Amino acid sequence: MPEIAINIEGQNGLNWPRWKRIVRTVEYLGFSALTRSDHYTNGSPPDQDSLELWVSLTWLADNTERIEFGPLVSPVSFRHPTMTARMATAVDDLSDGRLILGLGAGWQEREHTNYGWDLLDVPARFDRFEEGLEVISRLLNSNEPVDFEGGYFQMKDAILLPRPSRPGGPPILIGGNGEKRTLPLAAKYADEWNGVFVPARRYAQLNAHLDSLLVAQGRNVADVRRSLMTGIVMGKTDADLAEKLKGRDRDQLQARGLLIGTPTAVAEQVDLLEEAGVERLMIQWLDLDDMDGLELLAKTLL
Repeated sequence: MPEIAINIEGQNGLNWPRWKRIVRTVEYLGFSALTRSDHYTNGSPPDQDSLELWVSLTWLADNTERIEFGPLVSPVSFRHPTMTARMATAVDDLSDGRLILGLGAGWQEREHTNYGWDLLDVPARFDRFEEGLEVISRLLNSNEPVDFEGGYFQMKDAILLPRPSRPGGPPILIGGNGEKRTLPLAAKYADEWNGVFVPARRYAQLNAHLDSLLVAQGRNVADVRRSLMTGIVMGKTDADLAEKLKGRDRDQLQARGLLIGTPTAVAEQVDLLEEAGVERLMIQWLDLDDMDGLELLAKTLL
C-alpha cells in the first residue's frame, strides 16, 4: 500500500474553523500528509471562503507534530519566486522539516483577471515557470549570493538568510501530466513528481517516461518520489455508493482515474496504483466538513 495523504481545495469554502478541524483530524487518523491548493478564489462565482495558503501552512507547522504538508501547488504567476523561497524555508524550519514545496505555472483565469495578474499564454506561462524554478532552486541551494537575469525574474547578490535547516531546503514537487514541458521540468528540478487524475495504466506510462528523462539529466530515478492526486467516491455499501454516484457516470469517472467503490473495491484500486509506481496517493477530499468520511477512509486504507 502506498502512503495515503489528503488534498483539499482551499478555494472552495476553507476558513479557520474548517482548516483547524481538518488538520487535527488528518494528523490524528494517521494520514501521511495534508496538502491544499493555492488560489485567490474558486473557478466560477459565487465566491466562497478561501483561506490564504501560506498563513494557513504556518499555523499547521506550529500545531502539528508528524504530518508532511504543503501547497499543491503554489503558482509563480501571482507569487514571486524569491518570496516563495523565503516563506517556504521559514515554514519548513518552523515544522522541523516537514514541508513539501509544490510549485506550478498557474492556470485559473478567473483569479488572474479579478486580481490583476497576467496569466500569459501557455508557452510563455511555462517559460516563466521554468525561470521561477531556477530562481527558487538557486536560492535554496546556494550558500553564497546569486545572480539571475531572466525575461521574467531577476536577482543580483541575492541570498536566503537564515539558511535552510535542511540542506537544499524543502523538497520541490512539480505536478502535472504534460510530456513536453511538465515532465522535463520535473526531471530537472523536482524531488517529487505528482501525477494528476490519471488511471493506473496511464500513470505507469508517464512514470516510465519520467525515468528516461531523469537518466538523460544524469539523475538517479530513485531521486524523485512519485505521487498521484486523484478523487474518490466511496460508499460503505453498494446502495450508499449508488446514492453518491447519482447523476454521474461511473465509467467516465474511472477513466479519469478516480477511485470508485465500496471500501474493499477502493483498496484494490489503490493496490493497482502502487503497482503502477505510486509511492504516495493524495486523495482529493472535496467535502470540507465530512470528518466521518475521512475516518472511514483511514480505516479502509491505513
